[in-house]
Amino acid sequence: MKDYLKYVKEILKLALPAVGEMILYMLVWVFDTMMVGHYGGKYSVAAVGFSSEIMYTVMNTLIGMGLSVSMTSIIARGLGAKDEKKTLKFANQGFNIGFVIALTVSSTYFIFAKNILNFLGAEKEIIGMASSYIRICSVGMFFTMLGNLFSGMFRGCKDTRTPLYGAMIVNCVNLVLDYLLIFGKFGLPELGVKGAALATSTAGISCFIFLFFRLKKLPIKLKFFSKIDKNIIKEILRFSIPASLQEGSFSIGKLMGVVIVMSLGSLAFSANQISVTIESISFMPGWGFSLACTALTGYCVGDGDFVKAKKYINTTAILSGIIMGTFGIIFFFFSKDIIKLFIKKDEIEVIKLGAICLQIGCFQQIGTSLGMTFSGAFKGMGDSKTPFKVSFVCNWLIRLPLMYYFLYLNKKPITYFWWITVLQWNLEAITLFICYKFKIKNLIKMRERCKNNMCEGE
Repeated sequence: MKDYLKYVKEILKLALPAVGEMILYMLVWVFDTMMVGHYGGKYSVAAVGFSSEIMYTVMNTLIGMGLSVSMTSIIARGLGAKDEKKTLKFANQGFNIGFVIALTVSSTYFIFAKNILNFLGAEKEIIGMASSYIRICSVGMFFTMLGNLFSGMFRGCKDTRTPLYGAMIVNCVNLVLDYLLIFGKFGLPELGVKGAALATSTAGISCFIFLFFRLKKLPIKLKFFSKIDKNIIKEILRFSIPASLQEGSFSIGKLMGVVIVMSLGSLAFSANQISVTIESISFMPGWGFSLACTALTGYCVGDGDFVKAKKYINTTAILSGIIMGTFGIIFFFFSKDIIKLFIKKDEIEVIKLGAICLQIGCFQQIGTSLGMTFSGAFKGMGDSKTPFKVSFVCNWLIRLPLMYYFLYLNKKPITYFWWITVLQWNLEAITLFICYKFKIKNLIKMRERCKNNMCEGE
């Protein structure tokens, strides 16, 4: 029992700041959606919601859940193996890759915002607002992506507090500027959706500045624009590409789902977008525990202790399941009251439909938490391919075909979207759990075999 409490304490020490960080970042999106919903109704919600999906899909795929998580795993395993020199080389080359990605992505969004929206089938009523939102946010996006990369490095060094403080800065700046610039308070201009974009962009830049000056606290001294090392870059990409593809298979699939939902009209899209935004808050504890699991598993694997890694992973899965399951209960019983916080009271149809969607979403909470935890465990073990393969099959071969058939071709209600998502998350969790059981069992056996061979050699 004492050992179990020891693992719980260490997991929570890392996980709770990471959970807080993820929740705070999600609240930026929540506040934007909530305030523009009260300001301009369903069209403003659709403009900000669709634009955010487009931007965060690429940002999370390439940096947030791709290169950043790779840095967490690589740095954790390097420090666990007490090889600081090699770890520093990987961190420096990781920054080089991240800088190029951030500059390319932010420039592309700034230049081609309207083209991207037209290509993805945005409604004519929202293209003007959405393109302005994307262009303004793209300036801050460059700094946000680099900030995400720095956060991944801090987590790899078992420091989840610094990224949390950065997220606090993001929320304080964003919330204050949202209120001032969307509604035009204290003599400032009333900018609506543009005001929300300015708030988001400024918040991202503020967080980057904070993290930049905190880099000196790292046990490894990061060098900017160090000499390119092709071998190390190849090794980083070998790990980060499957991690990025996993997030991409989920996020791009999610974006395509949003495009399909948009074909059902602004009522269905607004109700769905508000419900997704609310439910995304519950995903943040799952991501936080997943990141903690990656770091702790990475340290154990670097030290060669797979039995300890297994205990960390199993305990993390239980804690994450309890927290996200609690969110599910809240969503089921208080769905309508929560939806009302995000839209004008006279949008009765949006409130009613959104509440039903949120109630259905409660049935995927535990499955989602387990899927995230085991995905984080695989990455901590240096295996980013298995989570990608499972995510790809569940998203692209099951979820999207079902959505295309029921929603796009047969125009079924938006509730079908949510039941299909429940199926996808639970299948993903079951598959990852089975793969994890085989993987950890084989690693423990292999380690014991090596120890026995060493003893016989002596």
